Amino acid sequence: MEFEVNGVPCVVDVDGDPTAVEVVRERLGLTGTKLVCAGGVCGACTIQVDGEPRVACLTPAARLGGRRVTTAEGLAGHPVGRAFAGEDALQCGYCTPGFVVEAAAFFERWRAAHGRSRPGREEIAEALAGHLCRCGAYEGIFSAVAAACAGDYEGEAPAPPRAEAPEKVDGSARYTTDQRPEGLLEGVIIRSPHAHAYVRSLEAGDLPLVPLLPPDGVVRYVGQPVAAVAAPDRASARAAAERVAVEYEVLPAALDVSRSRAGEGPLVYEDKAARKRAPGSGEAPQLTPARWRGNRRGPSAMSKRPATAVRRITEARKSSPERVVEGLFTTAAQTHTPLEPHACLAEWVDGALHLEVSTQSVKQVAVLAAERFGVPLDRVVARAVHVGGGFGCKMGLTSDVVAAVELARLHGAPVRVVLDRDEELTDGGYRPGTRIRLAMAADASGELSALAMDADTDGGVSVGGTVAALARFMYGKAPRRLRDFDIVTHRPPGAPFRGPGGPTMCWALEQAVDEMAHRLGEDPIALRRRWDGNPKRHALYDLAAALPAWAGTRGGTGRFRRGVGVAAANWLYFLDPATEVELTVEDGIVVARCAVQDMGTGSRTVLRRAVAEGLGVPEDRVRAEVGHSDAAHGPTSGGSRTTPSIVPAAVDAAERLRDALGAGDGDVASRLGLAQGVRVTGRRTRDHRGFVTPLNLTMGGVAIGRGFTGSVQVAEVEVDTRLGRIRPLRVWSGIAAGRIHEERLARSQCEGAVVQGVGYALFEERRTDPATGRVLTDNLEDYRIPGIGDTPEITVHFHQEGFAHVPGGGVGLGEISTLPTAAALANAVRDATGWRPYDMPIRPDRLLEGLAT
Repeated sequence: MEFEVNGVPCVVDVDGDPTAVEVVRERLGLTGTKLVCAGGVCGACTIQVDGEPRVACLTPAARLGGRRVTTAEGLAGHPVGRAFAGEDALQCGYCTPGFVVEAAAFFERWRAAHGRSRPGREEIAEALAGHLCRCGAYEGIFSAVAAACAGDYEGEAPAPPRAEAPEKVDGSARYTTDQRPEGLLEGVIIRSPHAHAYVRSLEAGDLPLVPLLPPDGVVRYVGQPVAAVAAPDRASARAAAERVAVEYEVLPAALDVSRSRAGEGPLVYEDKAARKRAPGSGEAPQLTPARWRGNRRGPSAMSKRPATAVRRITEARKSSPERVVEGLFTTAAQTHTPLEPHACLAEWVDGALHLEVSTQSVKQVAVLAAERFGVPLDRVVARAVHVGGGFGCKMGLTSDVVAAVELARLHGAPVRVVLDRDEELTDGGYRPGTRIRLAMAADASGELSALAMDADTDGGVSVGGTVAALARFMYGKAPRRLRDFDIVTHRPPGAPFRGPGGPTMCWALEQAVDEMAHRLGEDPIALRRRWDGNPKRHALYDLAAALPAWAGTRGGTGRFRRGVGVAAANWLYFLDPATEVELTVEDGIVVARCAVQDMGTGSRTVLRRAVAEGLGVPEDRVRAEVGHSDAAHGPTSGGSRTTPSIVPAAVDAAERLRDALGAGDGDVASRLGLAQGVRVTGRRTRDHRGFVTPLNLTMGGVAIGRGFTGSVQVAEVEVDTRLGRIRPLRVWSGIAAGRIHEERLARSQCEGAVVQGVGYALFEERRTDPATGRVLTDNLEDYRIPGIGDTPEITVHFHQEGFAHVPGGGVGLGEISTLPTAAALANAVRDATGWRPYDMPIRPDRLLEGLAT
């Protein structure tokens, strides 16, 4: 078949009826066209066929015959692509080429009809409705498309704020899923169809096979890895997997959460050894010891004078019940589903292990791989140059890494394992569902008197829920009983997800505070400000109270009602004190190297800027290289620890390089040309007030710094009381995390956090079959994440004070920016309708049922 791709004639064989995305990606090597959902839902594989956008995953390649095909690579230099880079309309960048291809077609249509005018949000949202960005970079996309159509990017444009933006926009950025070395084999994981079974045997004949079972040979959820095979292509690997005979002894399964909560039902973990192998749904899975009673683990407690709290609440129920707020709050599981799935390419070369891996912890992966596979650490190199999103689920030796490494060793060839979307949605991780019972009492003066919270975390076979524990750090020092329980079932494991436990805790606590304000007849912002001892949040409360929306008209009696809600949050300040940055002068350029990864949060750009500022040189004289495990030690990207770890190390390295060049306070740039090969290493300097405690949670050590970040969010919604739909209109997000090192990138990250919070509040609900334990929401139609049309207008305000004791003056903000969003939306719904949503997501059926009662 003949056709034209980006102006170049091509001839391809379409025997076997391949899809267009297979031909474009695998045969032509145009990897800007990404395969994500394989169902025409996400838009990442969009190409233009004779100028019209088409999803390549549903387009037969045979339909391209004689046609003119344009991919993201063919649009390099297009005003839309330049605008995406200039407006920072991206984060991880995995979805970006598809957006650019679609937006370029819209650009042509808009220009033909409207000339150089600026389209509105509704026109842009309608044009890009078939595209998803899990990072939530929609605000930047709105700006980019409007600016391109208006002609803002047809002349000279400043350098984009994100270092790697041009590569991500034109599709040349190479992710793990894009790597295809000579002799590559594709690996496929064989997964259990049973929720609980003992694997008696694996029979593969002469087919090379790698077992992936736990030591006891027991599978504990549908989708658990059992074994892996590899073949020259994915279709052949799947066929090989079908030939593997697995003999299961099916065992009774614990699938009823209520029975597990009561300590009843078949045991998920029969003994102490099995329990120790339980995966963790939090950053520190079993940090706090807790007892097991059947399938119920806990309580693990972070209480403060618990007996006093219980006594005060009991007394208040009798004497002043109007000052007691109680409720049972629930949250559904929220699946990470980064658009680049879990993926690893492994190759053994002369006894050394080379890994290309989509990970948030490139250094940790190398360390764990060395330990597991018996290789000296200096013989393991992991690379994660570009990572297509993570949000907490891509840490450590995940099953894709183990399978790829073992298959590569077995076959003596490079092997790539990439999860399909159904595998990602089944076994890729999720924020556990919860049931939270809360009681709160205020005293006669309206101060918080006591708080009690029991949180049941439903993370399948995982443990380590920390929901109630986080309520210790909000609203002063009143007595509180805070207890966390893990309810274990034979379902896939949860994993840390952007502020583990935080958005869930806020869902209950911030609604209770809001309800208390109504009971006391007090403004919800004023009550929070009075209860909250954090001075950083005080500044945010003052700004929030002055917003026009807060004083505007609310409620009403018609079909459409508007409401405004507020919620607050804080988050611990984490860092990796072992972080280092190495600077080397190469051909007049300073190359900064650190074993950190950039999954769209901007660590590459932050590193470059910090070094350039420290040296007093233009940014084009600095190149940042990240994502290599054999570079200077870098932090895991989790817990908002990346920026406060790498910036002080970069500043220290810059000072050392100045000294090495003999520049002092003089001109560094003029000396670089004569400094070839000069090399220094900077280290993460200690905070001026030290750390709360060095706490070894992961490789390299993680310390807890002094002070909390803070957030106050105000959300405005419109509620359709006839159809039960909630439309977020605006969200104001105030963030207190000290100095912002890269404002545009930080703003984008906070905007995306709000979008993920909107999804958590309104749409996202991971469901499993109660009879079999199979995940039902295993595609991006049944598991809905927010699209560009769901995005409210988002305003982010940074309060940049309060962390002067931190070298560099700033800490992380990835977690704090998403914690209060769902609660703020719930409080806005209550404000609009008078009905309070206790169960999340706030589905239309729940809202209509609530309004009817």
